[in-house]
Amino acid sequence: MSVIYLLISVSIFVAIGFFIAFIVAVKSGQYDDDYTPSVRILFDDETKITSQNNLSPTEEKQV
Repeated sequence: MSVIYLLISVSIFVAIGFFIAFIVAVKSGQYDDDYTPSVRILFDDETKITSQNNLSPTEEKQV
């Protein structure tokens, strides 16, 4: 039974260690996305495509 207490305490310390490492990584900017904003202009805007497909023939003449 004492082994279970030991394993639970060790697992809590390991979890706290991973949580601290995660917080440090987030604060240092490791998860910031620097690549996507530079290539976003190369992709089609999906809202324009879907809004053009939903127009009826009479609405297309007015545009």
